[in-house]
Amino acid sequence: MKQIEGGITAPKGFEAAGVEAGIKYENRKDMALIYSQKPCVAAGVFTSNRVKAAPVKWDMQIVEHSPYAQAVVVNTGIANAGTGAQGMQICTDTAKEAAKVLNIPQDAVLIGSTGVIGAQLDQGKINAGIAKLAQKKEASKAAGTDASIAIMTTDTVNKELAVEVEIAGVIVTLGAMSKGSGMIHPNMCTRLGYVTTDAVIDHDTLTELLKNDVVDTYNMISVDGDTSTNDTLLVLANGMAGNDPIRKGTKEYEAFREALHYINETQAKRLAADGEGAMALIETTVVHAAGKEDARTLAKSVICSSLTKAAVYGHDSNWGRILCALGYAGAEFDPEHCAIYYGKKASDAIFEGDFADGMLIYEDGTGAPYSEEEATKLLSEPEVRIWVDLKMGEDYATAWGCDLTYDYVKINADYRS
Repeated sequence: MKQIEGGITAPKGFEAAGVEAGIKYENRKDMALIYSQKPCVAAGVFTSNRVKAAPVKWDMQIVEHSPYAQAVVVNTGIANAGTGAQGMQICTDTAKEAAKVLNIPQDAVLIGSTGVIGAQLDQGKINAGIAKLAQKKEASKAAGTDASIAIMTTDTVNKELAVEVEIAGVIVTLGAMSKGSGMIHPNMCTRLGYVTTDAVIDHDTLTELLKNDVVDTYNMISVDGDTSTNDTLLVLANGMAGNDPIRKGTKEYEAFREALHYINETQAKRLAADGEGAMALIETTVVHAAGKEDARTLAKSVICSSLTKAAVYGHDSNWGRILCALGYAGAEFDPEHCAIYYGKKASDAIFEGDFADGMLIYEDGTGAPYSEEEATKLLSEPEVRIWVDLKMGEDYATAWGCDLTYDYVKINADYRS
């Protein structure tokens, strides 16, 4: 597997566009299109919030019941959530218009929305945007970038990625774009994320791969503890690479799984790093846990802790906040028999019990001697790593979050205006 230039249009047969439609803002791209020249197998995971936006309900039906998908239409600025029957009608009319313009079936159109909850979309603006998107769509890298920019809201950077992997002698490509900055606390979902691939793979296999992978990627990030009404992650596979079908239990399956995992983990970390107002990515790895679920719970408790997030923002080595977050997580561990480190650099050695690349700050019930000056430097890096050694078993997990800054409150206090 290797990372390549590009994003959502990198795989064969995929086109994209991003345009200004005036949905809520002026002078910015706010509608995006992903289009496949061939019908696609589609898999998706969606928000666990009981309040689901109309596009989420629409997409869940398409992914589950439609024979295939071929296009995704996304708008920003207005979430089409809390919009009742009118919101669902907007989805129907949007799919109908896209189907007409693109000459594909209505039930092959997926829809995404993000923005303010409770506001109604203007169907006239949506239809005009679809016409522009259809005219501008192309397979270029620039078109994919335009689409990734058009789905941004409070994001400070667009998030796109592409990789190639060899499947039984055939090069298969995966491309992705994601958005998310605030209201990030997924559970079997992400904010808005789209993955395209030219691989030949069936619906059930792709769905299983996706649902298994989000557990240790998108489900292990948090910015603010709020699970969105619109969270959607879709994977579209059009089969244009021409590889033999990917089957579970084969080395080809494992190669594709690794590529999809790389895409999802990288994009998930980018969402966490670009949290609203954030200055630093916080990565917490828990090793030598008695069970995988305990490791996940403990790692995520640390990156979700408001006090830990604030301490990182202040470059304050207040390790008691980390210890406290571990203690209330609800997972079993012995605070009198564990250790906490600041990681100086990314290292796989910690999984083998080698913490030479870290700074020990707590061990077996009490603080360890360390340099406050050096700790402050580590906490001032754009990526802050926290390692927790439970000294209990062989399981591990990593979670990603961000620091908590004054700007987070400012952004969300003014979000509707």
